Amino acid sequence: MKQLFLLSFILGFFFTTSAKEYTLQSPDNQLTLSISVEKDIRYSVSSANQQTLIAPSTIGMQLSDGTNWGTNTKVKRSNLITRNEVISTPVHFASEVKNHYRELTLEFRGDWGLRFRAYNDGVAYRFFYTGKKPVQVKGEELAMRFPGDYYTFTPYVANRSDGKKESFEQQFHNSFENTYVHTRLSDLNPDKLIFLPILIDAGNGTKICFTEADLESYPGLYLNKSNEPATLQGVLPAYPATTQDGGHNNLQTRVTQRENYIARVGGAREFPWRTAIITTADKDLAVNDMTLRLASPNRVGDISWIKPGKVAWDWWNDWNLYGVDFQAGINNASYKYYIDFASKKGIEYVILDEGWAVNLQADLLQVVPEIDIRELVDYARERNVDIILWAGYRAFDRDMENVCRHYAAMGVKGFKIDFMDRDDQAMVDFIYRAAETTARYKMLADFHGMYKPTGIQLTYPNVINFEGVFGLEQMKWSPESVDMVGYDVTVPFIRMVAGPMDYTQGAMKNAARGMFRPIHSDPMSQGTRCRQLALYVIYNSPLNMLCDSPSEYLSEPASTDFIANIPVVWDESKAINGAVGEFVTLARRNGKQWYLGGITNWNQRQAEVKLDFLSPGREYTMTLYKDGVNAAKKGTDHVIEQRIVNSTTLLQVPMAPGGGFAASFE
Repeated sequence: MKQLFLLSFILGFFFTTSAKEYTLQSPDNQLTLSISVEKDIRYSVSSANQQTLIAPSTIGMQLSDGTNWGTNTKVKRSNLITRNEVISTPVHFASEVKNHYRELTLEFRGDWGLRFRAYNDGVAYRFFYTGKKPVQVKGEELAMRFPGDYYTFTPYVANRSDGKKESFEQQFHNSFENTYVHTRLSDLNPDKLIFLPILIDAGNGTKICFTEADLESYPGLYLNKSNEPATLQGVLPAYPATTQDGGHNNLQTRVTQRENYIARVGGAREFPWRTAIITTADKDLAVNDMTLRLASPNRVGDISWIKPGKVAWDWWNDWNLYGVDFQAGINNASYKYYIDFASKKGIEYVILDEGWAVNLQADLLQVVPEIDIRELVDYARERNVDIILWAGYRAFDRDMENVCRHYAAMGVKGFKIDFMDRDDQAMVDFIYRAAETTARYKMLADFHGMYKPTGIQLTYPNVINFEGVFGLEQMKWSPESVDMVGYDVTVPFIRMVAGPMDYTQGAMKNAARGMFRPIHSDPMSQGTRCRQLALYVIYNSPLNMLCDSPSEYLSEPASTDFIANIPVVWDESKAINGAVGEFVTLARRNGKQWYLGGITNWNQRQAEVKLDFLSPGREYTMTLYKDGVNAAKKGTDHVIEQRIVNSTTLLQVPMAPGGGFAASFE
């Protein structure tokens, strides 16, 4: 981290009056965060044109001993700082992140306080505790009040398949995957929990993306429609009292009873940031990294061993190889074929997904007889490919140290850990324990069945990707009515704001509108081929899957070469244009190489992009992958063309319904 400067001055000491008003402005003075401390604590946010974005909203925290942080409080000290620094982010969509903010700290009688931050692109606050004795947090008050009945893009916790109503306790067990409901605040369902991030349309082109950051040893936050008009309230799962093992292949753990508190606190600590990312241009959300800026710094130390990359993946294509002389499936012959493919195309990893460990045993040291992991690791190493293993949560948690020691010594480079499906304090503690343990053994972690990222990828850079996204796997079983194309142009402005996402793109069977069918063993995507290529540019994914079969890729060499050669981390990213739920276009640079990607919803669209992100005065060879003239009927139809361009070129590309385009510049 390179710190540029730090200004600090004291606003006041030992205030004893019962009412205080504080104002904190963003560095560019375009956002104003107002805080009122009286009988309760409230904050509000307004823009430079006096538009109220968040109306006065109450916050507080209650302890099990009856202490209430936020009611009839006394400010004893306040402090304001301005910080402008640069954070080095080698596993990200930019090599450096500018961290420029103003921060107000309020210390209260009773060993606690609040920090508020104002950035040019949003605001955040967090509680902190300075005492030494252990306490229990009974609950947290969080209300987001809005001045009007705004529209939202809301991700509900997924419904039961039978349509029956679920209690909040039942909803706390979920995989954090769902599409978005576009509806007004007044029309939200009070019986459903909302997981984060959520997007609020505040009118006049302004969007507010609400999420949390630096979530450590504390439960994850949900929202729910309040009884008050135009208000969302926070809901947090209590600490598990008793649990029962079982679930998917005996790899999950369900809470059967909860304590009457949400978190145990052993001593002085900071609590998670509650963040409202604010923009007047939708496109900027697709390259926003406030969550990363608010995260705790690197605890790993040297990260030179961390290698982002692409993965030849088995599960989505159901080991569906053809034209081979062996029975394809979970066996060494099949995985050697994946390894040979990865080696030929320069793909860094092959993953062994679910099936390599003995089923129902929750023991990662018991391997099925068809698999010899040491042989596969050695075979892959000779071909400059590394191996990652899938691991169910319960199996990994019950023997984490031995499992990491055993497979790290063998040469395995990481784990894809799945089926956590909760975010109470106990599960969040597991995530940090898994991150720390894998880091000690110089192994990567890719978390699935996982809540949204909250910045742990900065704290533990070996945590290289996250699910918590309605990814392409859904196309193996979702009905034709599921609009994945619409989701694809919505998620960059909401879920991707929180951090990387393992969406698992790369399908070679591409269905035009009306042609999609869910087929488990021979799956397809919605939309065009070039859409799939563009997703490798648009989606932030430092460990990026090639979801389809090597057999399919080898029959499509041009598309495969584009995917295989594209970077997964970037030195610079630029938002070209975008509108939530409609379209998005991004440009990204790795070294001297630029890539461009754009996708649309089911509306046919003409993309116009001025290539002014290219270095002026230089000419580039552009290789463009665009929808063919018949892509609206045949999703695989595409055209590849090359031409010479420069920074003054206006690129015009037609996109078919559900289409897209991708380009590289050399």
